[in-house]
Amino acid sequence: MKLRLFQTLSKVGINGFLLGIFFAIALASWIPEVGSEDSFIPWKPIINVGIALVFFFYGVKLNPEQLKAGLSNWKLHLLIQSATFLLFPALVWALMQVIPWIEEEFKLGITYLSVLPSTVSASVVMVSIAGGNLPAAIFNASISSLLGVIFTPAWMGVLAGGVEGELDFWSTLGELSLKVILPVTLGVFCHGWLYPKIQSKIKNLKYLDQSVIMVIVFTSFSESFSQKIFSSFALGTLVEVALTMLAIFLLVLGVLTGLSKVFGFALPDQITTVFCGSKKSLVHGVVIGKVIFPDPAVLGLVLLPVMLYHIQQLILGSILAGFLGKRNSTFS
Repeated sequence: MKLRLFQTLSKVGINGFLLGIFFAIALASWIPEVGSEDSFIPWKPIINVGIALVFFFYGVKLNPEQLKAGLSNWKLHLLIQSATFLLFPALVWALMQVIPWIEEEFKLGITYLSVLPSTVSASVVMVSIAGGNLPAAIFNASISSLLGVIFTPAWMGVLAGGVEGELDFWSTLGELSLKVILPVTLGVFCHGWLYPKIQSKIKNLKYLDQSVIMVIVFTSFSESFSQKIFSSFALGTLVEVALTMLAIFLLVLGVLTGLSKVFGFALPDQITTVFCGSKKSLVHGVVIGKVIFPDPAVLGLVLLPVMLYHIQQLILGSILAGFLGKRNSTFS
């Protein structure tokens, strides 16, 4: 049982990558001057190039024909995307009005989490394990990532523009277009001839993604530690944030389960709705956050709730996926 759980967790990302993130945060607390804005290392151009490469290869991996074929199940897609970009932000906004124990500094990060796109790999892997509609999961995870480039900064301008100053949506969208949309578009155009050449090594591209994420986490938290941002928060405060993330995840799971049944979806589509609609992408959270929150110290605070949610969605999602997969195989 334990071995199966570890194997499942490994498939969805609870492995060396998460350990690497913890190491990056620990390293930032130890030598913050190396990763801060005053560092002798030119982190900004390195990160910008890394982000462009990540999304270029993401575009290369997208199959235009599969995306076209996925358009037919529009009710399922509409519910998942509405859950990601409408329902999730609405639920979190409502919770932020009634829970008094969350520090104001972390409410920005929780709000940011709510408007992020869904994950790609974790959603698809969990749907596969649970016996859901895999083609629909691939389609929705891909579309969600692209829509997030527009909807995430737009929502932040509405929900949190007054927290850190008014967000300039158009300049943010322009910067994201250069760093994300343009590389993805170029990648999609290169899919036909480049993908066959790199297909055998496509799994290794995850190390590029992970390296870029860890560098951004390291530099963001280095700036936060150098400015002593976290020194005013007790351990109990961080526990409260973690428990709030857990409550949000369970709430979204419950609401999506109910909605998918109300819509009369078959079990595979219900599974796809629950897993794709409840996930939030750490990758997009970090790279889009780098643009929306140019101050690394602020970005470190914003990313903390995102990372806590990321860890919990992987662990609990893996357990749920394994349970559903075993139950479905028993009854099939």
